[in-house]
Amino acid sequence: MLLILLVIFAALVFTYINGFHDTANSIATVVSTKVLTPRQAIVLAAITNLIGAFFGTAVAVTIASGLVDAQVATMPVICCALVGAIIWNLLTWWFGLPSSSSHALVGGLCGSVLAASGNRWSAIIWSVPGKQHWWQGKGILWKIIVPMLTSPLVGFLVGLVFMSLLYFLLRGWRPVTVNRVFGKLQLFSAGYMGFAHGTNDAQKTMGIIALALVAGTSGGSFDALPGWLSFLKTAAPGPGQTLEIAAWIKVLCALTMCAGTAAGGWRIIKTLGQKMVKIHPVQGFAAETTGASVLFTAAYFGMPVSTTHAITTSIMGVGCAKSFNALRLGVVERILWAWVLTLPASAGLAYVLVLIAHTCRWL
Repeated sequence: MLLILLVIFAALVFTYINGFHDTANSIATVVSTKVLTPRQAIVLAAITNLIGAFFGTAVAVTIASGLVDAQVATMPVICCALVGAIIWNLLTWWFGLPSSSSHALVGGLCGSVLAASGNRWSAIIWSVPGKQHWWQGKGILWKIIVPMLTSPLVGFLVGLVFMSLLYFLLRGWRPVTVNRVFGKLQLFSAGYMGFAHGTNDAQKTMGIIALALVAGTSGGSFDALPGWLSFLKTAAPGPGQTLEIAAWIKVLCALTMCAGTAAGGWRIIKTLGQKMVKIHPVQGFAAETTGASVLFTAAYFGMPVSTTHAITTSIMGVGCAKSFNALRLGVVERILWAWVLTLPASAGLAYVLVLIAHTCRWL
């Protein structure tokens, strides 16, 4: 019982950190364009994140049953995965790098399962093709690697094309009119971005908690539970069935994400909103609309796409629509390094934590 509470606590800590770590993704542009104050933007992001977290469970199901062998992913192993992801998130937050919380969680899960299985690579579900379409496939390849490579490219290209189209349509407008109109429209695009972030990010921890409950139920850890705690028992789905995410898990994760979002993430806001490229309300609108659309589409297909990748590359594409010289390449390079290192770094941290737990006979 103590172990499952520890896992749930670690999952909620990750969700809270994910909230303030990724708050910048939702509000950096609306703050940098001065459409909203930081405090107003955080309130908007917190509310829209909360609403978005209740829409759909496709991403949660992917995390819970589509990435690793559930027989290996015991509660201590999941706890090591969460701690590894939390450490990496805090490190990148401290240095102001907008790295991916999604990939930190997936990396931590893969690293811990690999260590716990005795380096058995088959414990990680690499590829299970879909019956009809490639996006219906399961495993790291279809749900993580392919979206990891395509979503930044899509964000950049769509942001570039969308902003170029706006420049063409607004070429006869006075700058003061453009700023006034899109200053108002950016309130909606920022809300859309917060909503899309909630549909994707909050569900990841829902999946982790559900995976831990399935592991505890299958391993017999919950056999002696008193009746009032019977809601913790979660049976593994049968062949061809989808894991149901309990309502209490959705509420708990949504509220925790909302609280983390309200805490803010000022270091990353500064990197995204000020250091990378200078933007105006029309560019903020284009970047937020593009990034949110990429996220919402990915969530529909159960792909835990990086919010950071989606909005950052959208900002890059929007900036490049005006001039490729608008980008500060030094900052972009630091961000790219954070992206490249996130999966292996979080996996390595979780791997070492499992080895330490084995040495101390905690596993």
